[in-house]
Amino acid sequence: MSAAQAPLPLCVDCDGTLIRSDLLHESVFLLLKSSWLTVFRLPFWLLRGKAYLKQRLSERVQLDASRLPYNDEVISLVRQARAEGRTTVLVTASPRRQAEQVAEHVGLFDRVEATDDEVNLSGQHKAEHLEKIYGRAGFVYAGNSTTDLPVWAASGGAVVVSNSDSLNEAAAKRAPLVQSIRPGAATLKSYVKAIRLHQWLKNLLVFVPLLAAHKVSAGGETLAAVLAFFAFGLCASAVYVINDLLDLPSDRLHARKRNRPFASGVIPIWQGVVMVPVLLLGSALLCTQLPILFALALACYFLLTCLYSFWLKNQVVVDVMMLTSLYTMRIIAGAAATAIVPSFWLLAFSMFIFLSLAIVKRYSEMLVAVQNNKQQAAGRGYYTSDMPVLLALGSASGFNAILILALYVNSPDLGSLYSNVWALWMILPPMLYWISRVWMKAHRGELHDDPVVFAATDRQSWCVALVLAAVLWVATLH
Repeated sequence: MSAAQAPLPLCVDCDGTLIRSDLLHESVFLLLKSSWLTVFRLPFWLLRGKAYLKQRLSERVQLDASRLPYNDEVISLVRQARAEGRTTVLVTASPRRQAEQVAEHVGLFDRVEATDDEVNLSGQHKAEHLEKIYGRAGFVYAGNSTTDLPVWAASGGAVVVSNSDSLNEAAAKRAPLVQSIRPGAATLKSYVKAIRLHQWLKNLLVFVPLLAAHKVSAGGETLAAVLAFFAFGLCASAVYVINDLLDLPSDRLHARKRNRPFASGVIPIWQGVVMVPVLLLGSALLCTQLPILFALALACYFLLTCLYSFWLKNQVVVDVMMLTSLYTMRIIAGAAATAIVPSFWLLAFSMFIFLSLAIVKRYSEMLVAVQNNKQQAAGRGYYTSDMPVLLALGSASGFNAILILALYVNSPDLGSLYSNVWALWMILPPMLYWISRVWMKAHRGELHDDPVVFAATDRQSWCVALVLAAVLWVATLH
């Protein structure tokens, strides 16, 4: 028996079934992003019942149904039933306001049954509600969790949208199994992508003070730097998860970011909420083996990134200054972990080169907006008309960084570190070439909007890095 052959009305759940997400969880993070102080009201709303909580959330957030990750197989199922003249019903525990927005966007439902101020339309309440309307075994129900078992027991057919064999078996014991839709489970690769393991390349900056001071050895400083690298990585990954959960609507408008695990619904939002404290706990445990100054630097980094994610990401100029500071914080944290005082030259060079890379990131995003005929990139404070200014500021910052490097090479401080100071002048041409090439590729629209990903995957960037390493080796020869 197929879903199309069943003459009964098709009732479809929303959360986890029609969409690969949960509207309650989506609403909480929309509220957190727009009015984070209001979040402290959530426990008090919940004390008055889950239905009351959902209604208050729906009144305070603007849900864009067009940006939600829909389950294509379920959409096809509803479309097929609708084409054959069957009644299609969206029946959900979400508030009616949000349910109607989803139904209107999909355009395939004849009616909507949803939670009101008094009753949370879930589990047994949903079963009783549908049975009252259509009678016992008078409908086919599509759901995705154990909460739906009472509904399947009251239905005349079960459509199970889940990868769980046990849930499929349990549903089949309560009603004829009409169809099993397996949306695909999150894999290890999905979780690696969620914590953005490739972004840990940025955390190699914690080794810079050690390398600059020529103190790389098998001693305590190197071990401290390694521990700092992993502590920073875990903390940064927690921040990336927070950032992705806050940016779900804007990420879904982005050609590449829409495929991120949380934005696409591959990993449920609630799992992201669990991942954050686990990652932070791992980072905190590593911090216990490092100087207190490193822990303070890491805490400062975490607070700054939270400020960036909640308020500063869409603030013109402030956002790139903040990104610059976050890059530089890695170097400062590495210095704190190894008890090495970073030089003026290192910090000055870092600030300018990272400012250039932060601006090139924004410039690339604005270029995508131009290609999509938009005046502004989603979640950003810049307009496409700002691109000439960004180009000027970013390229100037990059060349200022090279100028500082040239002044450093000419300073009298290098005699104690390098035997062949003259060789260091050969650092400048490849650095000039690299920063010029970055901006040229950005202007042509050939640069990934994350310069770290670009540098890690670009052969010529690797060649420049090898040349720089060779020059430094020659400079240290006795």
